[in-house]
Amino acid sequence: MALPRLLARALHRVASAAAPAAPDFSSFVTRTNTCGELRSAHVGQKVTLYGWVQYQRQGLFLVLRDFQGLTQIIIPQDEAHSHVKELLSNAPVESVVRVTGIVSPRPLGQENPKMPTGDIEVKAETAEILNSCKKLPFEIKDFIKKSEALRMQYRYLDLRSFQLQSNLRLRSQMVMRMREYLCNLHGFVDVETPTLFKRTPGGAKEFLVPSREAGKFYSLPQSPQQFKQLLMVGGLDRYFQVARCYRDEGSRPDRQPEFTQEALAEYGTDKPDTRFGMKIMDISDVLRGSHIHFVQNALSYPHGSIKAICIPQGVRYLTNKDLESLKESAKSQFNQEIMQIIRRPDGRLKSLLTKFLGEKEQSELIRALNMQEDDVVLLAAGEHKQVCSALGALRLFSANLLEAAGLALRDPTAFHFLWVVDFPLFLPKAKNPTELESAHHPFTAPHPSDASLLYSDPTKVRSQHYDLVLNGNEVGGGSIRIHSAEQQRFVLEKVLKEDSEVLSHLIEALEFGAPPHGGIALGLDRLISLIVDAPSIRDVIAFPKSFRGRDLMGNAPDYVTPEELEPYHIQVSWPLEEKEAKKN
Repeated sequence: MALPRLLARALHRVASAAAPAAPDFSSFVTRTNTCGELRSAHVGQKVTLYGWVQYQRQGLFLVLRDFQGLTQIIIPQDEAHSHVKELLSNAPVESVVRVTGIVSPRPLGQENPKMPTGDIEVKAETAEILNSCKKLPFEIKDFIKKSEALRMQYRYLDLRSFQLQSNLRLRSQMVMRMREYLCNLHGFVDVETPTLFKRTPGGAKEFLVPSREAGKFYSLPQSPQQFKQLLMVGGLDRYFQVARCYRDEGSRPDRQPEFTQEALAEYGTDKPDTRFGMKIMDISDVLRGSHIHFVQNALSYPHGSIKAICIPQGVRYLTNKDLESLKESAKSQFNQEIMQIIRRPDGRLKSLLTKFLGEKEQSELIRALNMQEDDVVLLAAGEHKQVCSALGALRLFSANLLEAAGLALRDPTAFHFLWVVDFPLFLPKAKNPTELESAHHPFTAPHPSDASLLYSDPTKVRSQHYDLVLNGNEVGGGSIRIHSAEQQRFVLEKVLKEDSEVLSHLIEALEFGAPPHGGIALGLDRLISLIVDAPSIRDVIAFPKSFRGRDLMGNAPDYVTPEELEPYHIQVSWPLEEKEAKKN
């Protein structure tokens, strides 16, 4: 019988049999318990614990910490155990120690309900310092503020913090649940695709990896995009993987413009936070008949408009300094002037604009914006997209200010998902607007209703691209792919002016009965950071890179010698200051 069949039968028998008792993997160590599991039921037992010294108080007791929790250790005060007292009293914080002792109930009134082990303590009998800790660069406490650069330089210490431990354990559990759901319930196959591949036209900039063949380089894939499609062609119609995506983008800002007109018009962004209102309102028609110069000037342009957002209870919760900071933000980030309008308790409006508006126009403005007493309106006039983008940013900025002042605006426990669709298939290149580039990637299929426009006016073609947004953050994106070799070749050669030979392997695969297919990629780091309310995705990654793509702990990237470069046929022209740094 063939070996694969034997293996399959063996696996089936194992899966079908009753699960045997789990082996005791701790039997080879002298630790009897973890620091998080002792309870009142263990009182009287002799235990051995290993952990880090969390803190020590006046030679009376210390708290021992491991991956499961904390246990209070009582330091003996009698002469017979003087050596234990001296050892534990002088053990530096974060030293690794072994303690053996008797589990005892804490004295009445000294229980700590905030600790799972708060009803007991361990009275130490013997102890050993397994590794002493030198002076720390920062305290291992979540409430101690540390610079991000320092945290990343000593990441192995930062990982000991409760928050990072919690984040990484939750991440592990989520990935496990994800695999169980996809594989066990829906028949997906987990396939690991190659890390070394070749350059892909369009999309993010890729890292190059030299090979030993002169002039030839690998690329680290910005996503497993092509392999996804090739797996579909190969009949693995339900595939997934937790993939690493390498993008040499450094500190480049998000270059994706606000595609979707509805989202842009109402929220000023293509990834709106819909947990609160304050939508952008178009009041062009209300003010069209006014004699306000900047209003008429804005409306004279083809895409000119007058828009506003209404900040509820802005007078009560925002200071004059807050309002000025909102205006300054719009000016510095978007070169957009902002006018403010306040509705007083008597119902009248307070603004520099009111002297140009009659009673009827003011009433129409109040009605159009649904202004209540003490509301503040921020008004902007100008080109549609600029005005919407500026007000969209002010909408989020003012929400942060309102919440900081005590107004509950967004439910932190709510998860508001939405799909963003109808993206354009192509966009003008920033450096040369007469040429086009893919808005998503060159493999995205055109919208079926716009397929004919691909050959006559590609700038008007919508794509079958979709983004998933959660609480104002893009957490995933995907598309239906081109499955026609002829159409894929046309997009590459005629629209994008790319050399299709670079993708000859993919185009040829599409000629062998490729089915219609599509997919989606979720940003696991971003999704988990939102769930744990982390300020940065670096707080859910064990060993992250800095904003500039550097590893501050290992000092990577680093210099290599000419001898190490020689097999790759590479020579480097070192700038003078780098030559000196390399010598040192």
